[in-house]
Amino acid sequence: MKNLKEVKDYIVQWNEENTQEFYETEKFIWEHPELSLQEFESSAALIDLMKKNGFEVETGVAGMPTAFIATYGSGRPVIGISAEYDALPGLSQDGEKLEKCPVVPGAPGQGCGHNLLGTGGAKAAIAVKNAMEKFGLQGTVKLFGTPAEELCLGKPYMGRAGCFDGVDAFLDWHPWSYTKANYDSCQAYFSKKYHFKGRTSHGNSPWHGRSALDAGQLMGHGIDILREHIYPGNPPDAANTINYTYTATGPEFPSVVPDYTTVWVIGRFTTTEEMLDTLKRVDNCAKAGAIATETTVEEEVITVTHHKIPNKVLAERFYKNMETIGVPAFSEEEQEKAKAIQRAIGQPETGLPTELDPFEGGFTVLCDTSEYSWCAPYAAPWIAMGMQGCGWHHWGVARCAGDTMGQKSMDCAAKVISMTAADLLCQPEILEAAQAEWRERMDGRVYECLLPADQEPPLDLNRDIMEKYRK
Repeated sequence: MKNLKEVKDYIVQWNEENTQEFYETEKFIWEHPELSLQEFESSAALIDLMKKNGFEVETGVAGMPTAFIATYGSGRPVIGISAEYDALPGLSQDGEKLEKCPVVPGAPGQGCGHNLLGTGGAKAAIAVKNAMEKFGLQGTVKLFGTPAEELCLGKPYMGRAGCFDGVDAFLDWHPWSYTKANYDSCQAYFSKKYHFKGRTSHGNSPWHGRSALDAGQLMGHGIDILREHIYPGNPPDAANTINYTYTATGPEFPSVVPDYTTVWVIGRFTTTEEMLDTLKRVDNCAKAGAIATETTVEEEVITVTHHKIPNKVLAERFYKNMETIGVPAFSEEEQEKAKAIQRAIGQPETGLPTELDPFEGGFTVLCDTSEYSWCAPYAAPWIAMGMQGCGWHHWGVARCAGDTMGQKSMDCAAKVISMTAADLLCQPEILEAAQAEWRERMDGRVYECLLPADQEPPLDLNRDIMEKYRK
Protein backbone atom coordinates (compact mmCIF):
# COMPACT_ATOMS: atom_id res chain seq x y z
CA MET A 1 0.00 0.00 0.00
CA LYS A 2 1.33 3.41 -0.96
CA ASN A 3 1.55 6.22 1.57
CA LEU A 4 -1.84 7.79 1.00
CA LYS A 5 -0.95 11.10 2.64
CA GLU A 6 2.10 11.46 0.42
CA VAL A 7 -0.01 10.73 -2.68
CA LYS A 8 -2.66 13.25 -1.66
CA ASP A 9 -0.09 15.92 -0.81
CA TYR A 10 1.37 15.48 -4.27
CA ILE A 11 -2.08 15.69 -5.87
CA VAL A 12 -2.90 18.93 -4.07
CA GLN A 13 0.47 20.43 -4.98
CA TRP A 14 0.15 19.37 -8.62
CA ASN A 15 -3.33 20.90 -8.83
CA GLU A 16 -2.10 24.18 -7.37
CA GLU A 17 0.94 24.36 -9.64
CA ASN A 18 -0.92 23.48 -12.84
CA THR A 19 -3.72 25.91 -13.59
CA GLN A 20 -3.09 27.97 -16.70
CA GLU A 21 -3.88 25.48 -19.46
CA PHE A 22 -7.06 24.50 -17.65
CA TYR A 23 -8.14 28.12 -17.22
CA GLU A 24 -7.54 28.60 -20.93
CA THR A 25 -9.63 25.54 -21.78
CA GLU A 26 -12.60 26.43 -19.59
CA LYS A 27 -12.49 30.01 -20.86
CA PHE A 28 -12.50 28.82 -24.46
CA ILE A 29 -15.55 26.65 -23.79
CA TRP A 30 -17.24 29.56 -21.99
CA GLU A 31 -16.55 31.85 -24.94
CA HIS A 32 -17.80 29.26 -27.45
CA PRO A 33 -21.02 27.99 -25.85
CA GLU A 34 -22.67 25.19 -27.81
CA LEU A 35 -26.06 23.53 -27.38
CA SER A 36 -26.62 19.83 -26.77
CA LEU A 37 -25.13 17.50 -29.42
CA GLN A 38 -23.55 20.47 -31.19
CA GLU A 39 -20.54 20.78 -28.83
CA PHE A 40 -17.92 20.32 -31.55
CA GLU A 41 -15.49 23.02 -30.44
CA SER A 42 -15.98 22.32 -26.74
CA SER A 43 -15.39 18.58 -26.99
CA ALA A 44 -12.43 19.14 -29.33
CA ALA A 45 -10.82 21.43 -26.74
CA LEU A 46 -11.10 18.76 -24.04
CA ILE A 47 -9.94 16.00 -26.38
CA ASP A 48 -6.85 18.02 -27.28
CA LEU A 49 -6.16 18.63 -23.60
CA MET A 50 -6.37 14.93 -22.76
CA LYS A 51 -4.18 13.85 -25.70
CA LYS A 52 -1.59 16.47 -24.79
CA ASN A 53 -1.44 14.99 -21.29
CA GLY A 54 -0.87 11.40 -22.33
CA PHE A 55 -4.36 9.92 -22.61
CA GLU A 56 -5.59 7.72 -25.43
CA VAL A 57 -8.87 9.12 -26.70
CA GLU A 58 -11.71 7.35 -28.48
CA THR A 59 -13.98 9.83 -30.22
CA GLY A 60 -17.48 9.66 -31.64
CA VAL A 61 -18.55 6.98 -29.16
CA ALA A 62 -22.14 5.70 -28.97
CA GLY A 63 -22.92 7.25 -32.33
CA MET A 64 -22.43 10.81 -31.06
CA PRO A 65 -19.65 12.86 -32.73
CA THR A 66 -19.15 15.00 -29.61
CA ALA A 67 -18.86 12.08 -27.16
CA PHE A 68 -15.45 10.69 -26.19
CA ILE A 69 -13.61 8.48 -23.72
CA ALA A 70 -10.06 9.36 -22.65
CA THR A 71 -8.12 6.51 -21.01
CA TYR A 72 -4.85 6.14 -19.12
CA GLY A 73 -3.45 3.02 -17.47
CA SER A 74 -4.57 -0.59 -17.47
CA GLY A 75 -6.18 -3.12 -15.18
CA ARG A 76 -8.29 -2.65 -12.08
CA PRO A 77 -9.53 -0.63 -10.40
CA VAL A 78 -11.12 1.39 -13.19
CA ILE A 79 -12.02 4.90 -11.99
CA GLY A 80 -14.45 6.85 -14.17
CA ILE A 81 -14.57 10.65 -14.07
CA SER A 82 -17.34 12.61 -15.78
CA ALA A 83 -17.11 15.61 -18.11
CA GLU A 84 -19.96 17.71 -19.51
CA TYR A 85 -19.68 20.77 -21.74
CA ASP A 86 -23.01 21.69 -23.33
CA ALA A 87 -24.53 25.14 -22.90
CA LEU A 88 -28.08 26.45 -22.57
CA PRO A 89 -30.20 28.47 -25.02
CA GLY A 90 -30.67 32.20 -24.58
CA LEU A 91 -28.06 32.71 -21.84
CA SER A 92 -25.36 34.60 -23.74
CA GLN A 93 -23.72 37.00 -21.29
CA ASP A 94 -21.05 39.69 -21.43
CA GLY A 95 -18.29 38.59 -19.09
CA GLU A 96 -17.63 42.15 -17.90
CA LYS A 97 -21.19 43.18 -17.05
CA LEU A 98 -22.90 42.63 -13.73
CA GLU A 99 -26.39 42.95 -15.16
CA LYS A 100 -28.09 40.96 -17.88
CA CYS A 101 -26.22 41.81 -21.07
CA PRO A 102 -26.08 39.19 -23.82
CA VAL A 103 -23.16 39.29 -26.22
CA VAL A 104 -25.58 38.10 -28.91
CA PRO A 105 -29.29 38.23 -27.97
CA GLY A 106 -30.81 34.77 -27.98
CA ALA A 107 -27.48 32.98 -28.28
CA PRO A 108 -26.42 30.15 -25.93
CA GLY A 109 -24.48 30.65 -22.72
CA GLN A 110 -22.87 28.57 -19.98
CA GLY A 111 -25.67 29.11 -17.50
CA CYS A 112 -24.98 25.82 -15.71
CA GLY A 113 -21.19 26.04 -15.51
CA HIS A 114 -20.40 23.09 -17.75
CA ASN A 115 -17.29 24.86 -19.03
CA LEU A 116 -15.98 24.31 -15.50
CA LEU A 117 -17.48 20.87 -14.98
CA GLY A 118 -15.87 19.39 -18.08
CA THR A 119 -12.51 21.05 -17.59
CA GLY A 120 -12.48 20.28 -13.86
CA GLY A 121 -13.10 16.62 -14.59
CA ALA A 122 -10.29 16.65 -17.14
CA LYS A 123 -7.91 18.29 -14.66
CA ALA A 124 -8.77 15.70 -12.01
CA ALA A 125 -8.17 12.82 -14.41
CA ILE A 126 -4.79 14.25 -15.44
CA ALA A 127 -3.83 14.78 -11.79
CA VAL A 128 -4.66 11.14 -11.07
CA LYS A 129 -2.64 10.01 -14.09
CA ASN A 130 0.42 11.94 -12.90
CA ALA A 131 0.09 10.51 -9.38
CA MET A 132 -0.17 6.99 -10.82
CA GLU A 133 3.03 7.55 -12.76
CA LYS A 134 4.94 9.08 -9.85
CA PHE A 135 3.93 6.51 -7.23
CA GLY A 136 3.51 3.43 -9.41
CA LEU A 137 -0.19 3.08 -8.69
CA GLN A 138 -1.98 0.34 -10.60
CA GLY A 139 -5.29 0.85 -12.33
CA THR A 140 -7.07 2.78 -15.03
CA VAL A 141 -8.56 6.25 -15.10
CA LYS A 142 -11.18 7.15 -17.71
CA LEU A 143 -12.66 10.54 -18.51
CA PHE A 144 -16.13 10.22 -20.02
CA GLY A 145 -16.92 13.13 -22.31
CA THR A 146 -20.72 13.14 -22.27
CA PRO A 147 -22.69 15.52 -24.50
CA ALA A 148 -26.24 16.83 -24.14
CA GLU A 149 -26.61 16.64 -20.37
CA GLU A 150 -29.08 19.52 -20.47
CA LEU A 151 -31.49 17.23 -22.32
CA CYS A 152 -30.49 14.10 -20.33
CA LEU A 153 -29.45 12.51 -23.62
CA GLY A 154 -25.76 11.68 -23.71
CA LYS A 155 -25.27 9.18 -20.90
CA PRO A 156 -28.23 6.91 -21.76
CA TYR A 157 -26.81 6.36 -25.25
CA MET A 158 -23.32 5.78 -23.85
CA GLY A 159 -24.72 3.37 -21.29
CA ARG A 160 -26.59 1.46 -24.00
CA ALA A 161 -23.38 1.22 -26.03
CA GLY A 162 -21.58 -0.40 -23.08
CA CYS A 163 -19.26 2.53 -22.43
CA PHE A 164 -19.69 2.22 -18.66
CA ASP A 165 -19.11 -1.53 -18.47
CA GLY A 166 -16.22 -2.56 -16.25
CA VAL A 167 -15.95 0.73 -14.36
CA ASP A 168 -15.48 0.21 -10.61
CA ALA A 169 -16.58 3.68 -9.44
CA PHE A 170 -17.64 7.00 -10.96
CA LEU A 171 -16.49 10.36 -9.58
CA ASP A 172 -18.13 13.62 -10.60
CA TRP A 173 -19.00 17.15 -9.44
CA HIS A 174 -21.19 20.11 -10.28
CA PRO A 175 -20.83 23.84 -9.62
CA TRP A 176 -23.71 25.11 -7.50
CA SER A 177 -24.96 27.70 -5.04
CA TYR A 178 -23.64 25.79 -2.01
CA THR A 179 -20.84 23.37 -1.16
CA LYS A 180 -22.03 19.93 -0.13
CA ALA A 181 -20.75 16.37 -0.53
CA ASN A 182 -23.94 14.49 0.23
CA TYR A 183 -25.16 11.06 -0.85
CA ASP A 184 -28.16 12.23 -2.80
CA SER A 185 -30.62 10.69 -5.19
CA CYS A 186 -32.39 12.30 -8.13
CA GLN A 187 -35.55 11.45 -9.98
CA ALA A 188 -36.13 9.17 -12.93
CA TYR A 189 -37.19 11.11 -16.00
CA PHE A 190 -38.88 10.76 -19.35
CA SER A 191 -39.27 13.20 -22.21
CA LYS A 192 -41.53 12.08 -25.05
CA LYS A 193 -43.46 13.60 -27.95
CA TYR A 194 -46.77 12.37 -29.36
CA HIS A 195 -47.48 13.33 -32.96
CA PHE A 196 -51.17 13.21 -33.88
CA LYS A 197 -52.23 13.10 -37.53
CA GLY A 198 -55.80 13.77 -38.68
CA ARG A 199 -57.64 15.05 -41.71
CA THR A 200 -58.19 18.69 -42.52
CA SER A 201 -61.45 20.20 -43.70
CA HIS A 202 -63.17 23.57 -43.91
CA GLY A 203 -64.62 24.84 -40.68
CA ASN A 204 -68.08 25.19 -42.23
CA SER A 205 -68.22 21.42 -42.76
CA PRO A 206 -66.03 20.02 -39.99
CA TRP A 207 -67.63 16.58 -40.18
CA HIS A 208 -65.36 15.88 -43.14
CA GLY A 209 -62.29 16.37 -40.94
CA ARG A 210 -60.65 14.53 -38.09
CA SER A 211 -59.07 16.97 -35.65
CA ALA A 212 -55.56 16.18 -34.44
CA LEU A 213 -55.93 19.06 -31.99
CA ASP A 214 -59.01 17.41 -30.49
CA ALA A 215 -56.94 14.26 -30.01
CA GLY A 216 -54.15 16.21 -28.33
CA GLN A 217 -56.59 17.99 -26.06
CA LEU A 218 -58.17 14.69 -25.04
CA MET A 219 -54.70 13.35 -24.26
CA GLY A 220 -53.94 16.42 -22.14
CA HIS A 221 -57.24 16.04 -20.30
CA GLY A 222 -56.40 12.40 -19.68
CA ILE A 223 -53.04 13.41 -18.17
CA ASP A 224 -54.77 15.99 -15.97
CA ILE A 225 -57.06 13.27 -14.62
CA LEU A 226 -54.18 10.79 -14.33
CA ARG A 227 -52.24 13.10 -11.98
CA GLU A 228 -54.68 12.30 -9.17
CA HIS A 229 -54.01 8.60 -9.53
CA ILE A 230 -50.21 8.45 -9.42
CA TYR A 231 -48.22 8.10 -6.22
CA PRO A 232 -47.11 11.59 -5.16
CA GLY A 233 -43.56 10.58 -4.18
CA ASN A 234 -41.88 12.51 -1.38
CA PRO A 235 -42.90 16.18 -1.66
CA PRO A 236 -41.40 18.70 -1.83
CA ASP A 237 -37.99 17.26 -2.64
CA ALA A 238 -38.97 14.54 -5.07
CA ALA A 239 -42.61 14.94 -5.96
CA ASN A 240 -43.77 12.89 -8.94
CA THR A 241 -44.77 15.36 -11.63
CA ILE A 242 -46.01 15.35 -15.23
CA ASN A 243 -45.91 18.42 -17.49
CA TYR A 244 -47.02 18.80 -21.08
CA THR A 245 -47.38 21.38 -23.80
CA TYR A 246 -48.52 21.63 -27.42
CA THR A 247 -45.52 22.31 -29.64
CA ALA A 248 -47.21 22.19 -33.05
CA THR A 249 -50.80 22.64 -34.24
CA GLY A 250 -51.92 23.26 -37.75
CA PRO A 251 -53.05 24.70 -39.90
CA GLU A 252 -53.13 27.61 -37.44
CA PHE A 253 -56.37 29.12 -38.71
CA PRO A 254 -59.68 28.85 -36.86
CA SER A 255 -61.84 27.92 -39.87
CA VAL A 256 -59.71 24.88 -40.76
CA VAL A 257 -59.81 21.58 -38.88
CA PRO A 258 -56.20 20.94 -37.69
CA ASP A 259 -54.67 17.82 -39.21
CA TYR A 260 -51.52 17.69 -37.05
CA THR A 261 -50.72 18.35 -33.40
CA THR A 262 -47.74 17.44 -31.22
CA VAL A 263 -48.00 16.98 -27.46
CA TRP A 264 -44.66 17.03 -25.62
CA VAL A 265 -44.75 15.38 -22.20
CA ILE A 266 -42.08 15.15 -19.50
CA GLY A 267 -42.26 13.33 -16.18
CA ARG A 268 -40.12 13.19 -13.05
CA PHE A 269 -40.48 10.35 -10.56
CA THR A 270 -38.85 9.25 -7.33
CA THR A 271 -38.13 5.76 -8.66
CA THR A 272 -37.59 4.27 -12.08
CA GLU A 273 -40.37 1.76 -11.48
CA GLU A 274 -42.92 4.51 -10.77
CA MET A 275 -41.78 6.40 -13.85
CA LEU A 276 -42.10 3.43 -16.20
CA ASP A 277 -45.56 2.55 -14.87
CA THR A 278 -46.80 6.11 -15.34
CA LEU A 279 -45.26 6.36 -18.81
CA LYS A 280 -47.37 3.39 -19.92
CA ARG A 281 -50.45 5.19 -18.65
CA VAL A 282 -49.47 8.39 -20.48
CA ASP A 283 -49.11 6.28 -23.64
CA ASN A 284 -52.64 5.06 -23.06
CA CYS A 285 -53.89 8.63 -22.79
CA ALA A 286 -52.43 9.27 -26.25
CA LYS A 287 -53.97 6.11 -27.70
CA ALA A 288 -57.35 6.99 -26.19
CA GLY A 289 -57.26 10.47 -27.72
CA ALA A 290 -56.49 9.00 -31.13
CA ILE A 291 -59.21 6.34 -30.91
CA ALA A 292 -61.85 8.83 -29.78
CA THR A 293 -61.13 11.21 -32.69
CA GLU A 294 -60.32 8.64 -35.38
CA THR A 295 -56.83 10.07 -35.79
CA THR A 296 -53.44 8.38 -35.54
CA VAL A 297 -50.58 8.97 -33.13
CA GLU A 298 -46.84 8.31 -33.44
CA GLU A 299 -44.57 8.25 -30.40
CA GLU A 300 -41.12 9.88 -30.34
CA VAL A 301 -38.95 9.18 -27.32
CA ILE A 302 -36.56 12.03 -26.53
CA THR A 303 -34.96 10.41 -23.50
CA VAL A 304 -35.64 8.18 -20.50
CA THR A 305 -33.34 7.98 -17.48
CA HIS A 306 -33.20 6.11 -14.19
CA HIS A 307 -33.34 7.57 -10.70
CA LYS A 308 -29.93 7.96 -9.07
CA ILE A 309 -28.60 5.30 -6.71
CA PRO A 310 -26.84 7.09 -3.81
CA ASN A 311 -23.62 5.80 -2.30
CA LYS A 312 -22.84 6.91 1.22
CA VAL A 313 -19.38 5.31 1.38
CA LEU A 314 -18.13 7.13 -1.70
CA ALA A 315 -19.79 10.42 -0.78
CA GLU A 316 -18.22 10.24 2.66
CA ARG A 317 -14.75 10.10 1.08
CA PHE A 318 -15.59 13.24 -0.86
CA TYR A 319 -16.77 14.93 2.33
CA LYS A 320 -13.60 14.06 4.24
CA ASN A 321 -11.47 15.41 1.41
CA MET A 322 -13.59 18.57 1.31
CA GLU A 323 -12.92 19.00 5.03
CA THR A 324 -9.20 18.74 4.28
CA ILE A 325 -8.94 21.21 1.39
CA GLY A 326 -11.76 23.54 2.35
CA VAL A 327 -14.35 25.37 0.30
CA PRO A 328 -13.54 27.91 -2.45
CA ALA A 329 -12.01 31.01 -0.84
CA PHE A 330 -13.81 33.85 -2.58
CA SER A 331 -12.25 37.29 -2.35
CA GLU A 332 -14.06 40.43 -1.26
CA GLU A 333 -14.09 41.60 -4.87
CA GLU A 334 -15.75 38.34 -5.96
CA GLN A 335 -18.29 38.66 -3.17
CA GLU A 336 -19.14 42.19 -4.31
CA LYS A 337 -19.65 40.96 -7.87
CA ALA A 338 -22.03 38.29 -6.63
CA LYS A 339 -23.95 40.83 -4.56
CA ALA A 340 -24.18 43.14 -7.56
CA ILE A 341 -25.77 40.33 -9.57
CA GLN A 342 -28.20 39.63 -6.75
CA ARG A 343 -29.01 43.33 -6.60
CA ALA A 344 -29.64 43.38 -10.35
CA ILE A 345 -32.23 40.61 -10.06
CA GLY A 346 -33.88 41.95 -6.93
CA GLN A 347 -32.64 39.31 -4.49
CA PRO A 348 -31.08 39.65 -1.00
CA GLU A 349 -27.38 40.51 -1.26
CA THR A 350 -26.00 37.47 0.55
CA GLY A 351 -23.03 36.92 -1.77
CA LEU A 352 -21.27 33.60 -2.34
CA PRO A 353 -21.44 30.77 0.22
CA THR A 354 -18.35 30.21 2.36
CA GLU A 355 -19.19 27.12 4.44
CA LEU A 356 -19.25 23.36 3.86
CA ASP A 357 -22.81 22.14 4.41
CA PRO A 358 -23.43 19.14 6.70
CA PHE A 359 -23.08 15.63 5.34
CA GLU A 360 -26.48 14.09 4.65
CA GLY A 361 -28.65 12.24 2.14
CA GLY A 362 -31.68 13.63 0.36
CA PHE A 363 -32.66 14.54 -3.18
CA THR A 364 -31.20 16.97 -5.68
CA VAL A 365 -31.91 18.16 -9.19
CA LEU A 366 -32.54 15.90 -12.13
CA CYS A 367 -29.52 14.77 -14.16
CA ASP A 368 -28.59 11.95 -16.51
CA THR A 369 -25.58 11.13 -14.29
CA SER A 370 -28.06 8.71 -12.70
CA GLU A 371 -27.10 6.32 -15.54
CA TYR A 372 -23.62 6.03 -14.04
CA SER A 373 -25.07 5.07 -10.69
CA TRP A 374 -26.80 1.97 -12.07
CA CYS A 375 -23.45 0.68 -13.37
CA ALA A 376 -21.17 1.22 -10.35
CA PRO A 377 -20.91 3.30 -7.15
CA TYR A 378 -21.28 7.00 -7.98
CA ALA A 379 -20.89 10.22 -6.00
CA ALA A 380 -20.56 13.91 -6.84
CA PRO A 381 -20.05 16.94 -4.59
CA TRP A 382 -21.75 20.27 -5.27
CA ILE A 383 -19.20 23.08 -5.09
CA ALA A 384 -20.03 26.75 -4.70
CA MET A 385 -19.62 28.94 -7.79
CA GLY A 386 -22.83 30.94 -7.99
CA MET A 387 -25.03 32.63 -5.43
CA GLN A 388 -28.45 32.04 -3.95
CA GLY A 389 -31.43 33.86 -5.39
CA CYS A 390 -31.17 33.33 -9.13
CA GLY A 391 -31.96 29.65 -9.17
CA TRP A 392 -29.78 28.08 -11.83
CA HIS A 393 -29.77 28.09 -15.64
CA HIS A 394 -29.53 31.87 -15.40
CA TRP A 395 -27.43 34.68 -16.88
CA GLY A 396 -26.02 35.33 -13.39
CA VAL A 397 -24.68 31.78 -13.26
CA ALA A 398 -23.11 32.24 -16.71
CA ARG A 399 -21.48 35.45 -15.48
CA CYS A 400 -19.91 33.70 -12.47
CA ALA A 401 -18.88 30.68 -14.56
CA GLY A 402 -16.81 32.95 -16.79
CA ASP A 403 -15.01 34.68 -13.93
CA THR A 404 -12.50 33.81 -11.23
CA MET A 405 -15.32 32.51 -9.01
CA GLY A 406 -15.74 29.71 -11.50
CA GLN A 407 -12.02 29.00 -11.63
CA LYS A 408 -11.84 28.66 -7.84
CA SER A 409 -14.78 26.28 -7.87
CA MET A 410 -13.15 24.21 -10.62
CA ASP A 411 -9.81 24.07 -8.80
CA CYS A 412 -11.54 22.87 -5.65
CA ALA A 413 -13.39 20.19 -7.63
CA ALA A 414 -10.25 18.91 -9.36
CA LYS A 415 -8.52 18.52 -6.00
CA VAL A 416 -11.34 16.71 -4.26
CA ILE A 417 -12.03 14.37 -7.20
CA SER A 418 -8.38 13.40 -7.64
CA MET A 419 -7.94 12.96 -3.88
CA THR A 420 -10.98 10.69 -3.75
CA ALA A 421 -9.60 8.70 -6.67
CA ALA A 422 -6.38 8.30 -4.65
CA ASP A 423 -8.44 6.87 -1.77
CA LEU A 424 -9.81 4.22 -4.11
CA LEU A 425 -6.45 3.43 -5.73
CA CYS A 426 -4.52 3.21 -2.45
CA GLN A 427 -7.14 1.72 -0.13
CA PRO A 428 -9.03 -1.07 -1.90
CA GLU A 429 -11.16 -1.67 1.19
CA ILE A 430 -12.92 1.67 0.56
CA LEU A 431 -13.84 0.64 -2.96
CA GLU A 432 -14.96 -2.77 -1.72
CA ALA A 433 -17.24 -1.11 0.85
CA ALA A 434 -18.68 1.25 -1.76
CA GLN A 435 -19.39 -1.64 -4.10
CA ALA A 436 -20.98 -3.68 -1.31
CA GLU A 437 -23.31 -0.75 -0.56
CA TRP A 438 -24.07 -0.37 -4.27
CA ARG A 439 -25.01 -4.04 -4.62
CA GLU A 440 -27.26 -3.79 -1.58
CA ARG A 441 -29.06 -0.72 -2.93
CA MET A 442 -29.40 -2.26 -6.39
CA ASP A 443 -31.10 -5.27 -4.77
CA GLY A 444 -30.52 -7.57 -7.71
CA ARG A 445 -31.40 -5.04 -10.40
CA VAL A 446 -29.08 -4.63 -13.38
CA TYR A 447 -28.56 -1.70 -15.69
CA GLU A 448 -30.63 -1.71 -18.85
CA CYS A 449 -30.86 1.41 -20.98
CA LEU A 450 -34.46 2.63 -21.07
CA LEU A 451 -34.27 4.02 -24.61
CA PRO A 452 -35.78 1.99 -27.46
CA ALA A 453 -33.17 -0.42 -28.80
CA ASP A 454 -33.38 0.95 -32.33
CA GLN A 455 -33.42 4.64 -31.45
CA GLU A 456 -30.53 6.70 -32.76
CA PRO A 457 -29.17 9.90 -31.16
CA PRO A 458 -30.96 13.00 -32.53
CA LEU A 459 -27.78 14.46 -34.00
CA ASP A 460 -29.56 17.26 -35.87
CA LEU A 461 -31.09 18.56 -32.67
CA ASN A 462 -30.08 22.21 -32.28
CA ARG A 463 -28.05 22.13 -35.51
CA ASP A 464 -29.98 24.95 -37.19
CA ILE A 465 -29.84 27.10 -34.05
CA MET A 466 -26.09 26.64 -33.65
CA GLU A 467 -25.42 27.34 -37.33
CA LYS A 468 -27.22 30.65 -36.87
CA TYR A 469 -25.16 31.69 -33.88
CA ARG A 470 -21.82 30.30 -35.06
CA LYS A 471 -22.04 32.77 -37.92
